[in-house]
This record gives sequence, C-alpha cells and structure tokens, in this order.
Amino acid sequence: MRRFVLAAGIAAVALAVAQPLAAQGDVDQQLGSVHFETSCNAVAQRRFDRGMRYQHSYWYGPAREVFEEALKADPACAIAEWGIALTYLDNPHNPIPQANLAPGLAAIRRAEALNPGTARERDYVAALALMYADADRLGHGQRIRLLRDAQEALARRYPDDVEAQIAYAITLNTSSDLNDRSYAQQIKGAAILEPLSRRLPRHPGVTHYLIHLYDYPELAANGLAAAQRYAQIAPAAPHAQHMPSHIYTRVGHWQASIDANTASSRAARAEKSVGNALHAQDYMVYAHLQLGQDDAARAVVEDMLLLREADAQAPGLAAHYALAASPARYAVERGDWEAASRLPVRPSPFANAQAVTHVARALGAARSGRPEAAAPDVAALAALRDRLRAANDAYWSEIVAIQARVAAAWVLDAQGRHDEALEAMSAAAEAEDRTNKHVITPGPLAPARELYGEMLLARGRAADALAAFAASQAREPNRFRGVLGAAQAAERLGDRAAAKAHYGRLLALAPDAAARPDVEAARRFVALD
Repeated sequence: MRRFVLAAGIAAVALAVAQPLAAQGDVDQQLGSVHFETSCNAVAQRRFDRGMRYQHSYWYGPAREVFEEALKADPACAIAEWGIALTYLDNPHNPIPQANLAPGLAAIRRAEALNPGTARERDYVAALALMYADADRLGHGQRIRLLRDAQEALARRYPDDVEAQIAYAITLNTSSDLNDRSYAQQIKGAAILEPLSRRLPRHPGVTHYLIHLYDYPELAANGLAAAQRYAQIAPAAPHAQHMPSHIYTRVGHWQASIDANTASSRAARAEKSVGNALHAQDYMVYAHLQLGQDDAARAVVEDMLLLREADAQAPGLAAHYALAASPARYAVERGDWEAASRLPVRPSPFANAQAVTHVARALGAARSGRPEAAAPDVAALAALRDRLRAANDAYWSEIVAIQARVAAAWVLDAQGRHDEALEAMSAAAEAEDRTNKHVITPGPLAPARELYGEMLLARGRAADALAAFAASQAREPNRFRGVLGAAQAAERLGDRAAAKAHYGRLLALAPDAAARPDVEAARRFVALD
C-alpha cells in the first residue's frame, strides 16, 4: 500500500487498495437506487442496475467493471456494451479524453453487432454512437448537440422510461452554450428532473444532474436542496461528495464547500483517483482563501503538488486546471503580487490550464510595478487564445481572450496610462459578465468586475468602485476581496455606516484570518464606535 505525504494541517490519508467489486455490497448500498430495464437475464439485469448506480455518480472505473460482469452473466446483453461505452465518455461536460475514443467506439460497435434485444435498446446504442462514430470529423460541441437531439427523440418515444428522461435532461446542460444567459436549456432540464426527484428521491442521477443544471449564479439557490441531498444518497461516491460544493461555491457557503471536498478528496484517494482528488482540492483552496484561512489553503496546495508528483498517471483537464489554478489563487487572493509573478508554468497539453498561470504571472508583474516583466505572459495569453480559436473552442478561447484583456489592462495601469487601463478593464469585465464559469473550476482566478473595482479604487473613484464591487458580489457572493473592496470604497466615500456594515460582513466571513492585515484594519474600524 502506497501512502501520500500530506502537508501540515491536512490529515494523513492512506491510499487503500480497492476492494473487489464482488465484495462491495456495503458500498453498493451507498450509491442510491437505480433501475434501468433491459432485455438481459436476471443476473445481468441486477449487475447492469448496479453499474448505472456507479455511472450516475461519474464513478467510471467501477461502473465499467460491473457492466463487464453483466456481459459475463449474459454474453448477449448488448446494452451492457452500451454501458461500457457510456463510461468512456468520462465527464460529459468535457470532451471525451483522446485515449477513450477508440475503446468507446469499439464498445459501441460490439453492442451493434450483438443486435440489442429491443428497439428501445437499439435506440440507446444509436444515440450514444453519435459521440464516437465521427469523432475524427466533428468537434465535441457538434457531437454533444447531436446526442442531445437524439436523446430528446428517445425521451419522446419512450415517455415512461425514466432513464431516457434523465439522459435527455443532462444533455440539455452538457450541450448548452455557456454564454447563453437565458439558461433556457438548463431550465428545461431542471423542469424534467424536479418531478422525478420527488418520485425517486434516492436516484443518484436525478439529484446529481439537478446540481449541474443549477450551477449558474442566477439559478444556484434553486440547487441547495439537491446539494444537501446528494451526498446522503450516494455517500460512497467521491463525486457525490464533491458535487454539492458547486452550489455551495455559487452561494458563498465556504465551510460547507470545504467539508464536502475534504470528504470527496478522501474518497478519491481511497480509489486512487488523482484527478478527482485534485479537482476537489481546487475547490477547497478557493473556499479556504475566501475565509482568510491562508495556512490551510497553503497546506492543500502543497499536498496537491505532492500528490501529483507521487502518482505516475497523467490526469485530465480538471486535474491540470487545478494544478495550475490553486497555486495562482493562493498568490492572487492574498495580493502577493511578487509571488504571483514568479509562478512556474507547468507543462500541460491544455491551453486553458496554462493560461491561468500566465494571467496570474502578468497580474503579479504589473501590480508589482514591473509592466515590462509582464510582456511575455501577455504574449503567451494571446498565443493560447489563438490556439484555442484554431481548435474551434469558442468557449475557452473567449475565456482566455478575457484573461488577456485583464492582463493588458493592468500593464497599462502600471505604465501610468490609467484612463486606457480603466477602459480596457471595463471592457474585460463586461465580456466576462456575458460568460459563465466551466464545471472544472469554482470560479475565475479573480472576477474581472472585482478587479475593475480595485483599479477604480486605486484611481480615487470610490463611488464607481463601490458599484463594481456590488455587481461582482451579486454574481460571486461572499468573496473576501469583494467584501473588503466594498468596505474600503464606502470608507473612502465617508459613509461610515455602510463601511461598518461591510467591514462587519468581512469579520463574520473571516473571523480568524490572522494573516490578513485587512482584517485587523476592519476590526479597528468597527471598534471606533
């Protein structure tokens, strides 16, 4: 048994060898309740349902093993091959990992060759085939929209098939335009699942996917009930422990996020899932920093780096993103601009992960008064943006374009070109306001609207800064720097009552943030009366 060394402040967790699936009856009872009707024999049917319990909580390895067991019990069980192909999708909010395309397509072809026993099963296989058959010709966005349309047709054809309705609902989220602020698809998907959640309160997929559908600033409050329920439905699943924190992050419930992701990281380590552990820890770092718990955040960051170095497997996008974002967050959230400027750029096949480090480095150099040192990182952001555009990745190319604008704005500010800087920063904030965060991250490195408020405050425009901080807090509530900025702006305006209220919020948010001098200043201000 191998052990990862944890940094100070984090409890040691041993990596346990996974139990054989046949001996995991206790675990199975902690994954919720699912029934997906098949034409397979009784033993294969039970195993297939078991596989779907794992699958609905994105626990792909065990799900695949159980679907393989269903095939052993019934070699003609074609839908089990569909189940295997489903596991190779990985997280459907992201492109299929390159290494999964060939085995996923092979499983689909085996399912087709077995000639599924019912028209319904054949329809399921045909729908999922759209994600694999033309992967060399069509981009992920095109294929996921084709899958959405096929799942819609399937759901209409089989209105009493609960699994068809659930599958269609989640594709409404995975295929949505993240910049569509009407949330039409998400609202439609939630309308499908909410009645099912009352009928099937222990179905892991229903509750899980409701969280995804509500994972947007304007919708997040609707997801609190699902967030509080999911971890109890499937306590054995690492992803089920993590997912509630998507909603907790949206509404600024930081301690709840820390607790959820501590449990998720522990469960992920037990099954040797480095990617899931790192993803959970990125959310932990973000939450600790909002509470001013800098030592705890640093300990998690150090552990993340040890965990990655100790494991030989190459994690996917979420893990690469976490490894880039968490050290950057630790520097930027604390205003340690010199440390931010020196962050190492980790090798990664993912342009969007590398961009996080480059924007932090550029911010750090510019806000340290060294605009010339930021130039290589600003250029790197432009190159990464162009690389993503060339790959037809409209969402991430726009996110990196916004990061490039943010970096350029602070370089202009450091050069003394303050009016140009404010204009550029305002444009970046407006662009970011039209976007939404991706599921791989708890949020941007620093909200552009919040950064705009900080720039306005530095230029003596306190009233405009207060408005910017209020707008940022509406989308990203209970962020430490946002609350602090609002308090400082109100103080400079001479509005003692408003300043005291904001400083009071800061002290309630981060009562033990001893390492943050701003908290001590807040205490002195509040104590003056």
